[in-house]
Amino acid sequence: MTEAPSSFKARPPAESTLSVWARRAVSVPLYGLLSAVCLGGLPVWAAATAAADLLLGPRGWPRTRALGFFALYLGSEVVGVLAATLIAVATLGGRVGGPQRYLDANAALQRGWTGALFHGAVLLFSMKVDAQGLELAEHGPFLLFVRHTSTADTVLAAAMVANPHRLLLRYVLKRELLWDPCLDIVGRRLPNAFVDRSAARTQAEVLAVAGLARDLDAGSAVLIYPEGTRFAESKRGRSVAALRERKQDALADIASTFRHVLPPRLGGALALLDAAPDVDVILLEHTGFEGAATFASFWGGGLVGTTIRVRLRRIAVATIPRERTDEWLFSRWAEMDDWISSVSPS
Repeated sequence: MTEAPSSFKARPPAESTLSVWARRAVSVPLYGLLSAVCLGGLPVWAAATAAADLLLGPRGWPRTRALGFFALYLGSEVVGVLAATLIAVATLGGRVGGPQRYLDANAALQRGWTGALFHGAVLLFSMKVDAQGLELAEHGPFLLFVRHTSTADTVLAAAMVANPHRLLLRYVLKRELLWDPCLDIVGRRLPNAFVDRSAARTQAEVLAVAGLARDLDAGSAVLIYPEGTRFAESKRGRSVAALRERKQDALADIASTFRHVLPPRLGGALALLDAAPDVDVILLEHTGFEGAATFASFWGGGLVGTTIRVRLRRIAVATIPRERTDEWLFSRWAEMDDWISSVSPS
């Protein structure tokens, strides 16, 4: 679990070694315990969820399928941590074989982990995937702006965009995800930014995000979730009200028309656009993961039999205005909202 060479890490913000290992001293044993309980007692848990499905409905064995996904996730965590440890030991943290091979090995592990979770979920929940425009992401560099609906869509971009083309996505993720051991260990070895969304560190976080746009090439891209959090109608209302309070009426007028998406948070997205003035933007629009927005809906079968619809749109950098870029971004989100309405069940 040795950290990658310092050139791999986004700066700022920095995190002390003590903080990193204090977190892992809790998270790794906790996940190990959860894995042992879940996987070791899987026949018992499966019998219990099957009984609940028969008694409570709905049809389709939703709780048993959810249990299967938890087992897949925890099993992937165990394998991922073990594989990450082997990579670190075999390469002495990148000192044997060089930093590029170390980076490549961890990127390959990330592809395997995300692919297993996404494709496993598709099989477990009998989902279908309808994707348009995937060929637009065959090569970088680009900035990937992704709609955020649930934790489930965290691996969507990896499975649909990065993995097929072996692109190295540089992720902007919330720092809370570092409590996932694989994201913590492998994610910190790769050029990602785990940001603290509290107001006290806003400038440092924006600088960390902008730093990811440095030295992008044909094999790399930066991913950000401009909304910053999952959609809820109450959040949309509060966001529009906040825009009004800041006298950003043009943005509030656009956001007030949204039905399925939240207004983009401008700090990180605009910082990336400024830091990569010669790079295209790809919008990853999707719908179908709304059934996993809460644990209750996920446990009750919100993903079973759903169709995940994905659309990619590549926007040439020459068409992105250098002024009033905030309104340009909000307008693209309005187009995304309209598309979701057009493909969602009425």
